Amino acid sequence: MSRRILIATVCIALLSLLTGCWNRRELNTLAIQLGTGIDKVGDQYRISVQVVDPGQVAAARSVSPERSPVVMYKSTASTLLSAYRSLTETSPRKIYGAHIRVLILGESLARDGISKVLDLLSRDAEIRTDFYIMIARGTTAEKILKVLTPLEKIPANKLFSSLDVSEKVWAPTTTFTLDQLISQMVVAGQNPVLTGIKIKGDPDKGESQINVKEIDPPARLSLSGLAVFKGPRMVGWLDQAESKGYNIIMDNVKSSAANISCPDGGNIALEIMRSKTKVKGKVVNGEPRILVHVKTEANVGEVNCTIDMNDPETIKWLEKEGARTGIGLMEKSVQTAQSRYSSDIFGFGQAIYRSHPKYWESIQKEWTERFKRLQVDYKVDYIVRKIGTTDNSFIQDVKG
Repeated sequence: MSRRILIATVCIALLSLLTGCWNRRELNTLAIQLGTGIDKVGDQYRISVQVVDPGQVAAARSVSPERSPVVMYKSTASTLLSAYRSLTETSPRKIYGAHIRVLILGESLARDGISKVLDLLSRDAEIRTDFYIMIARGTTAEKILKVLTPLEKIPANKLFSSLDVSEKVWAPTTTFTLDQLISQMVVAGQNPVLTGIKIKGDPDKGESQINVKEIDPPARLSLSGLAVFKGPRMVGWLDQAESKGYNIIMDNVKSSAANISCPDGGNIALEIMRSKTKVKGKVVNGEPRILVHVKTEANVGEVNCTIDMNDPETIKWLEKEGARTGIGLMEKSVQTAQSRYSSDIFGFGQAIYRSHPKYWESIQKEWTERFKRLQVDYKVDYIVRKIGTTDNSFIQDVKG
């Protein structure tokens, strides 16, 4: 009996040494933040947070159709941390940032520099780094987060899903998380880009319930181009064609579509099924040089012209035109980066470093000037695999 008493006493004593959940917080004491917007207002920062209303999102408890599924809180201060903390002046709960889906940065802030913003977010142990970062194009981050969205009740989820899906099936967009962005900002020989987001339509109506009650919403959030950075500062935008060229070079294309003009008018749409890009750096006669080698597989998705799809020469012509189109997109993107922005967003400097590290050390400080006149060679192996379930289009047989 004494042995059992001794064991029990020891166990009780050990229990006093165990720690509990000393920093636990109940869900009903937190405001779950899903979207974050940061703008520059003069010398101060304005932070806007999109907080979910659990009662409105849960289908079984959604009893007020006139009530928004999210609430916005905003604050302005000289530092981001102060702005974050002062949100408690209006929010009845502590803002909890572990579930952020998107971070929207205002264009004016991006042009001024984003280093300070990223420093705060990277230091906060509560915030995860798997959210997507975008630039509000032609507007503020606050206004982007105010637009209510159909299908997805929570606008931040809509922005995350739209960019996630678009990046997989449409070449002009790309995703960047916090870790990826910081990595490209600090590494020598490469600058980052971020996808733009803009408001199409009436921003004021986008903030009201009208925007989710009509078949054709008066305001929509639309992905728009890629913002080019030079160091921590945004310097301009790539258009859709230039953005496609960028993603081809960066091996970001998983699937997309390409239009080929037919000789006698009309066009053929090719569905890109697979694409693989390799970038190699070399030194020729003391000058850096880049080879971009792309392998692409595509299927015929649409034929809107009179052409014989049974002729093997047609397929060869399509492959040749597909390769030419791809090279044109890449050339346009590189020329814009070299002549307009002087920003190596492709990581060509890193390619030189990997192949010739000692040579890179000798030219690293003058890379910006070297990049402007860098020669880039392109090689595209384009293969058309399938033409679909039919050969020649029925359109040419349609009667009068």
